[in-house]
Amino acid sequence: MTTDQPVSRERDSSEEVLSAVPHGLRVAAAVCWRALVVAGALTVVGFLAVKLASVVVPVAVALLLAGLFSPAVSWLTRRKVPRGLATAIVLVVGIALAGGVVTFVVITVTAGMPGLIDQVTASVTDLHAWLRAGPLHLSQGQLDEMLGNLTAMLGRNKSVIASGALTTAVTVGELLAELLLVVFCLIFFLAQGRAIWVFVLRAVPARLRDRVDVAGRSGFTTLAHYIRGTAAVAFVDAAGIGLGLVIIGVPLAAPLSTLVFLGAFVPVIGSVIAGAVAVLVALVTHGAWSAVIVLAVVVGVMQVESHVLQPLLLGRAVRLHPLAVVLALAAGLVVAGVVGALLAVPLVAVFSSGVRSLTARPDPE
Repeated sequence: MTTDQPVSRERDSSEEVLSAVPHGLRVAAAVCWRALVVAGALTVVGFLAVKLASVVVPVAVALLLAGLFSPAVSWLTRRKVPRGLATAIVLVVGIALAGGVVTFVVITVTAGMPGLIDQVTASVTDLHAWLRAGPLHLSQGQLDEMLGNLTAMLGRNKSVIASGALTTAVTVGELLAELLLVVFCLIFFLAQGRAIWVFVLRAVPARLRDRVDVAGRSGFTTLAHYIRGTAAVAFVDAAGIGLGLVIIGVPLAAPLSTLVFLGAFVPVIGSVIAGAVAVLVALVTHGAWSAVIVLAVVVGVMQVESHVLQPLLLGRAVRLHPLAVVLALAAGLVVAGVVGALLAVPLVAVFSSGVRSLTARPDPE
């Protein structure tokens, strides 16, 4: 009895202290320290992701490509083609198509560059004449001074330009190494994706394994729908804008269409930037009226994309609020630049789908 009395007194005093703290404050404190733990864990994960970006980014790109190519592999396997052979066929065809597109773009740029240079030279000559005879009425001495300042600025930054070229060469080498890692990971994701997922699930407690399995499959399905829908939207954007450039006669229509296609994979801003480049080329080569027409074509295609294609192809599979898309895009740009902008929205879409699947009420038995 004597031993139990101090313990009971301490328990009573702790309960009195706890009862003196308002209930709302206790709930807020409990939520805050849990939020701090989650934020700390996310900080550690983000730090490791940044440090291992040369590995994390290729794996993420390989997952995106796996979502794009997996239907073709599944289609071949349903027709009694061994999965390894189906993976090889899809990869060879995909690499051949990518190589063909790159070759076509390079040949088009090489063939069209002399004409583009001539048109740019003529535009510069017209600009020079406008600066002298237009509203500004600049003298030849002022124009020469402006040209001299530009030349001096380039001379002062010659070392910076040279170091930038060296950095670019190093970056190209790193890019090739990461590209090989993408292909290597993609082979195994397509050929042994299910086995890899089963192996990952072993780290999950047995009582949660089924729910996590469903959430993971749901997330990958969302990723696959996202990348396929985005590819379809990008193709329509590139075809529409490219056709407009060809009709107007803007040079380098094929490379600009390819740029529009690639830019469409970065939501919100990618297509806008690519379209702005097309408008700028039209302005430099064909004048203001052609630029206005190209701008109208770009705006029209963007309207069709946002009001027809995206709701039809992406609305059901990727249920994200526009504010979430913009915030994810902004965070991706701040953290990892263009690569972050490319991966942020699909990452949020996969996370959202997985959370919805985990928090969904299980079906009654």
